[in-house]
Amino acid sequence: MQFPDYRPRRLRKNELFRRLVRETTVTVDDLVAPLFICPGKRVRKPIQSMPGICQLSIDEAVKEVKSFHELGIPAVILFGIPEAKDESATGAFAREGIIQRAVREIKGKVPDLLVITDVCLCEYTSHGHCGILKKDNSVDNDLTLEVLAETALSHVQAGADLVAPSAMMDGQVGAIREALDEAGFEETPIMAYSAKYASSFYGPFREAAESAPKFGDRTSYQMDPGNSDEAMREISLDVSEGADIIMVKPALPYLDIIRRAKEEFDLPLAAYNVSGEYAMIKAAAQLGWLDGEKVMMESLTAIKRAGADIIITYFAPEAARIIRG
Repeated sequence: MQFPDYRPRRLRKNELFRRLVRETTVTVDDLVAPLFICPGKRVRKPIQSMPGICQLSIDEAVKEVKSFHELGIPAVILFGIPEAKDESATGAFAREGIIQRAVREIKGKVPDLLVITDVCLCEYTSHGHCGILKKDNSVDNDLTLEVLAETALSHVQAGADLVAPSAMMDGQVGAIREALDEAGFEETPIMAYSAKYASSFYGPFREAAESAPKFGDRTSYQMDPGNSDEAMREISLDVSEGADIIMVKPALPYLDIIRRAKEEFDLPLAAYNVSGEYAMIKAAAQLGWLDGEKVMMESLTAIKRAGADIIITYFAPEAARIIRG
């Protein structure tokens, strides 16, 4: 179709025009802030590869959450660093585990903020893998499902509003849904890490969560970066098992997957703007190679434009301050 004398620049000539016709805008309501919870009191341990991000003791995490709430950020997602690890990941589902205590404390102090918990075992296993291992060091998928379900249930019993299984075990959403329903938590939603790739962008997270595998890697259960059709099959399985929200992780290197998932599935879609994406921007900004704030907002806008309804990002508080002006 031809548009006679159409001049796009007419609507770009000042910021008011640009705001008026802007198609995609990141809002504070889109953001979820991750937090790393560690033992102790008054602990704020900086993460070297993620400038501005710290491991926080529960008391310090409560302070952080209060500041997020004041900025209008609607939700946080919690990752735990336990005092001790073992081959059975018992710290993941312990009633007095680090996440269980953090959830109770945060919900007690900031009840109208959503608390999401990551449900995985890598932070709690002595070997750093996301599941329970067999004697040959391969993951025992079915035994892991039992532990994941028990972990998710313990989080919800502590007061978590939403659980997010990220171990990429076959059947994990179904196992968790069944456990929650049987315990009377039919109304608790599940946000599934449905298309989670075996990405090199997770490096800083593994420092932050102290979860790097002691041997091997996670390519036998996380997705191959070259696969797109497989992502749709993974998402379809999670939807059939009862996922309420689906997720693509990482975000920026997988914008095509976000777009395709948005087009093929009629569910809320989350994207995880992961630690490596955060670290690259921060490092380049510190070196003066780019404008960190502008690149941050451009990146978040790209993720939303691709189709994400929810953006999990370490930039959440910075972005919220800019959005609120």
